[in-house]
Amino acid sequence: MTTTLLRTADELHARVRHGRRAVVMTMGALHEGHATLIRTAREIAGPEGEVVVTVFVNPLQFGEGEDLDRYPRTLDADIKIAEQAGADAVFAPSADEVYPGGEPQVRISAGPMGERLEGSSRPGHFDGMLTVVAKLLHLTRPDVALYGQKDAQQLALIRRMVRDLNFGVEIVGVPTVREDDGLALSSRNRYLTAKERRTALALSQALFAGRDRHAAQEALRARAREVPATHARAEALSAIGESRAAADAHAVAKALPGSPSAVRAAARLVLDEAARLDPPIALDYLALVDPSDFSEVDDDFDGEAVLAVAARVGTTRLIDNLPLTFGTLGAAS
Repeated sequence: MTTTLLRTADELHARVRHGRRAVVMTMGALHEGHATLIRTAREIAGPEGEVVVTVFVNPLQFGEGEDLDRYPRTLDADIKIAEQAGADAVFAPSADEVYPGGEPQVRISAGPMGERLEGSSRPGHFDGMLTVVAKLLHLTRPDVALYGQKDAQQLALIRRMVRDLNFGVEIVGVPTVREDDGLALSSRNRYLTAKERRTALALSQALFAGRDRHAAQEALRARAREVPATHARAEALSAIGESRAAADAHAVAKALPGSPSAVRAAARLVLDEAARLDPPIALDYLALVDPSDFSEVDDDFDGEAVLAVAARVGTTRLIDNLPLTFGTLGAAS
């Protein structure tokens, strides 16, 4: 398969379409995470469909002092990666093609969800992101668009925009791709020195610690469901030597109904230790949120949640997250 480079929307619209068009939006500097998105798009589009990868560094997403000029531009390498992953075309428009007449006066507002976490740290970022996503959806006219779950808040906002504003496109989230040591793949990883990269592992390690704490609590609750958490039952189990089951039953009897606080605490411990490394990690936020609006969850929360973290190592800002399920939904899974 030869991947075609397209520079204008007219060139893209002139292509004959037979099956579904699947679009993967990127800012370039493609890596294995992007390749996974493209391969997934190829599976969804099928042999008769078309996969289009957009490469556009959106100036509206970069705030004052952020790395717009520093952001890597590697179009030739991007085309090769896209081709190997199964893309039919790479759409790499100029800023004038996307924003004719300069920066748009009318933009999409991300609303309250866009002011939390990433939005609080990077004011205006999500307004710029949604504006360019809306523009690219109109320019590429896909049936389905794919985004990585590593940018969980971005994915949630795109889904909300598509639903609230009646875009006729299916949005698919693809799980985060990680390196062997757990670090989430990112175009910004290339900025890290060897020492900074070792420190950066604390982001994923903190998430894994929170996940492991959550799994342990769910296992404890499952054990308690097998062994009713009553004082009489615990004494009876101890009498026949099942001391661990008795301890579990006793612990669950005294436990809070939810576990988000313990999950946050386990993750925070890893990050606190990383703040003492050389170089140290500078935490921006650690949050356990409801993915419907990215508000913090309470200890009685029941349902899907996202454990999210953002931090700087040296001059590089990194984000990561993991999905978790609490309460009766977690028990059912």
